[in-house]
Amino acid sequence: MNTTTKKSIWSIVAGVIFVIVVSTLVDIVLHAAKVLPPLGVPMDDRSSLIATSYRVVIGIAAGYMTAKLAPSNPMKHAMILGIIGTVLGTLGVLASWGSNLGPAWYPIALAVLAIPQSWLGFRFYLMSKPG
Repeated sequence: MNTTTKKSIWSIVAGVIFVIVVSTLVDIVLHAAKVLPPLGVPMDDRSSLIATSYRVVIGIAAGYMTAKLAPSNPMKHAMILGIIGTVLGTLGVLASWGSNLGPAWYPIALAVLAIPQSWLGFRFYLMSKPG
């Protein structure tokens, strides 16, 4: 495997890891601060809206980071990240369907928003480039 391929894979893996780690850390802080209900207690619409909001910001940041780390074609890399997010989000929908963990719209929103937020992160990356 050549260096460019390794950098390409790393840019996407880094985006996935970023989303998982940062989302988990924010979840922990917000549960501890009692902004979100205790673990094991289903989230209501308000809590789910809060979680969706910060996950969108984190997803945009991950799209930006993936585009920035990509050795070439940053949009392609950001879109691959978005597709991975959509697949993982869809698995979340299937795993949680009918489980009463919270509103049904929440995992659906995460799956639907994955590609747009990765694209937006790519757009922010383009706007940050000089010239």
